[in-house]
Amino acid sequence: MNTEALAPRYRDLESWPTALAVEAMLEGQMAAVAAVQSQAAAIAQAAEAAAARLGRSGRLIFVGAGTSGRLAVQDGTELHPTFGWPIERMAFLMAGGLRAMTQAIEGAEDDADAGRVAIDEAMAGHDDVVIGVAASGRTPFTLGAIEAARTRGALTIGIANNRDTVLLTAAEHAICAETGSEVVAGSTRMKAGTAQKVVLNLLSTAIMIRLGFVYEGRMVAMRVSNRKLLNRARIMVADLSGADADAAAAALEAADRDIRLAILLARGVAPDAARAALEAQAGNLGAAIEALGG
Repeated sequence: MNTEALAPRYRDLESWPTALAVEAMLEGQMAAVAAVQSQAAAIAQAAEAAAARLGRSGRLIFVGAGTSGRLAVQDGTELHPTFGWPIERMAFLMAGGLRAMTQAIEGAEDDADAGRVAIDEAMAGHDDVVIGVAASGRTPFTLGAIEAARTRGALTIGIANNRDTVLLTAAEHAICAETGSEVVAGSTRMKAGTAQKVVLNLLSTAIMIRLGFVYEGRMVAMRVSNRKLLNRARIMVADLSGADADAAAAALEAADRDIRLAILLARGVAPDAARAALEAQAGNLGAAIEALGG
């Protein structure tokens, strides 16, 4: 595997001045981001397929081991506060369990049956989207989970850093950010991990956009959980409704700090009609506005 190979250039890395070593590692991080560029179309296709599959009830199920699993959990965890994605519509299947988020669980990633069992216990089905992440592209736990998910009819997306690997073949949508050897041989928490995070960011955000949780470039479904976000929400309501600051703030409180509902209220839509429009459009603010006549 290229991600495990030793790059001759860095064979004596430990003898380099620290500044040069850091520069070399930074070059690697920049190369990792560049490695994602060729996958833009694949990411877009996967996002569109995922949004179509999820509908009103489907779940996003993230699968991985070690660094890959931790990055997947991080990305998924941020979808609720950022886009209002329901917590009950997410699942995290980590080799070794969620305890492996903070400590290595020996041998967990090598258990393909555990991956299959995890998918069965999660009762993955047709409406669900299962995202498996593995730098090697052949981690048994992740591969077992993807194979089981596909058998159960879920949409599967595989993210890897080595081409022509079994994970990419097993998943319906394959995304390969080929990052090559690491500055520190085999340390895929570096380039490979960075590329995975970029892919996950792009994929999950594109899914949320296609589902209508972004309107005119704003995170209109975000959860208002602190003063900073409350101020941001008030500004959004004012900007997207044309109301003044006081009216926007009042609408936001009347909507129990639901930004999408507040925008409709501030635009003069009656509460019941606003709620019905959002429900009919599965929370898609743009579609709701259009249905209400703009």
